[in-house]
Amino acid sequence: MFGGGIFDGQGSIAYEKNTCENREFRSKLPVNIRFDFVTNALIQDITSKDSKLFHINVFACKNITLERLKIEAPDESPNTDGIHMGKSEGVNIIASDIKTGDDCISIGDGTKNMVIKEITCGPGHGISIGSLGKFQNEEPVEGIKISNCTITNTSNGARIKTWPGEHGGAVSEIHFEDITMNNVSSPILIDQQYCPWNKCKKNEESKVKLSNISFKNIRGTSALPEAIKFICSGSSPCQNVELADIDIKHNGAEPATSQCLNVKPITSGKLNPIPCSGPVPKTPSATA
Repeated sequence: MFGGGIFDGQGSIAYEKNTCENREFRSKLPVNIRFDFVTNALIQDITSKDSKLFHINVFACKNITLERLKIEAPDESPNTDGIHMGKSEGVNIIASDIKTGDDCISIGDGTKNMVIKEITCGPGHGISIGSLGKFQNEEPVEGIKISNCTITNTSNGARIKTWPGEHGGAVSEIHFEDITMNNVSSPILIDQQYCPWNKCKKNEESKVKLSNISFKNIRGTSALPEAIKFICSGSSPCQNVELADIDIKHNGAEPATSQCLNVKPITSGKLNPIPCSGPVPKTPSATA
């Protein structure tokens, strides 16, 4: 599939009505482009504009490459994930420009052996594994490599998010490498207390197990002092989390800090901020 055409979702008529309280309305909104149960596919040089919900959804696909895509929606447009996928294997997302109101790329359960590279992201919510743990019988996420990306003016950068309480799951072999952050509010984030709109079991621990996760050669600037936040589960602490060659400076007067909860990261190379140099507040701020 290729050509340079534009899929215009005309989403502006839906954005104001798509609220947390209006879930019935949201459930009826269309995705701009869906790829379901597709094997051996190449999608190149298309544009998705102003989707009412996700721009592109990839479900139960195998060996599918999305290359040189352009995705655009206003930064206040709700639930307009650029590319969302689940239960898929061998997905490649390459050399694409994503500007939207939610995650530039979001990776749901059952995603395996995926490559994301040469992405420019922002505005939006960054590149996210998850959210996970919300539903029963979620399949593991494993073997994801995100590299050579530039993330600008987003609320998050490289993120893993799981719900507190709720259900179990597993995330492993996740590698973020060679990424530039420009004025990102939370450049590096593991959030196992993910609770948008404060609708979750806040007093319970996440049941999703995280292991073998690395953040390497990540540089740039943070919009907030907390450049690195590892908020892991108390009942199932993060295992084998690695930080190497990190240099993130806070754009403000305060120095950048790093917060750790229920994790002892493996470190190497130059590290700014110093790993786990700041305490995690009792009630970590909610992230979208």
